[in-house]
Amino acid sequence: MQQGLQTIDVMLDEIMYASTVEAERQSPTLAGMIRYHMGWVDDDFAPIPAGTIDQGKRIRPRLALLTCRAVAGDDQPARHLAAAIELLHNFTLVHDDIQDESHYRRHRQTVWSIWGTAQAINTGDAMYAASRRTLLGMAAAGVAAPQVLAISDEFDRVAMEIVAGQVTDLEFEGGREASHDDYLGMIGMKTAAIVEFAAWAGATSGGADSDVADTLGRFGRSLGLGFQIRDDILGIWGTQAETGKPAADDIRRRKQSLPVILLREAVAGDDRESLESIFRKPEIDETDVERMLALLDAYQIRQTSEAHVTHHHDRAARLLDDASRHCRPEPVAELRSLVDALALRTY
Repeated sequence: MQQGLQTIDVMLDEIMYASTVEAERQSPTLAGMIRYHMGWVDDDFAPIPAGTIDQGKRIRPRLALLTCRAVAGDDQPARHLAAAIELLHNFTLVHDDIQDESHYRRHRQTVWSIWGTAQAINTGDAMYAASRRTLLGMAAAGVAAPQVLAISDEFDRVAMEIVAGQVTDLEFEGGREASHDDYLGMIGMKTAAIVEFAAWAGATSGGADSDVADTLGRFGRSLGLGFQIRDDILGIWGTQAETGKPAADDIRRRKQSLPVILLREAVAGDDRESLESIFRKPEIDETDVERMLALLDAYQIRQTSEAHVTHHHDRAARLLDDASRHCRPEPVAELRSLVDALALRTY
């Protein structure tokens, strides 16, 4: 299985790297910044040996490849799609790092922290353009024009939805108290939408009928919701060695993640006043972080959050079972393994 993942990474890297060639013709600096973020070069733009840098989990492109294989028996039609999805995802990360003022991602400095905000915006913009050009490579892979058009239209709609989700997330960080439903709506746009798209588009590129593709899309959406809640758990309780970011970093940023929302719904009396006094402060210091961690522990918020992850992954497993009657067994088995691995991941 690991060899298979390495082969997928090489294939994705080849397609994505090719998407930076046009940028290199126009601006070597722009191409270098893209390649730095993707983990192909260091901050002097010197190549890095493959496999030495964390390039992320690449769940989204793998999902597109697997759902394509599940319906078509081959992932060739979805390869440019998968690379485009990964480029789109990384475009959002470059801009998120600016907005969140994150100095580190994947155990390395972020683009904006090295080259500045303006150049990081340029880098993200170019990566979005590269993702669109890469997506059109589906046509050369034999995907029929109506499917290419439908996938392309949905790709842009999802990109807009992700940005809208980020706007909502920033509004929450600005102090507006979010409800559980508000939170699910936000991560449904920001995180689950692209995972849903990856599963749906992979199946569509492989020729699945609309019912099967839609079921696999809903499978992806549930997987994405569980994925984000797991990220929220790691954003508070994960170590820097695991996540590449300082422990409890989401608390320092006053991020309205699910654990914080669950805590706000659970506290009462003096504990509520203590919690709200922290959020009224212009900055959260280390003493406040410790107070928050103590409250989260007292109200067993981690356990409750874990139960939410289980709920969404169980739903994903049921939807995959529904679709499996129309799919090939080996890719479905790999998708089931992916669900199990994501439910328990620690990074």
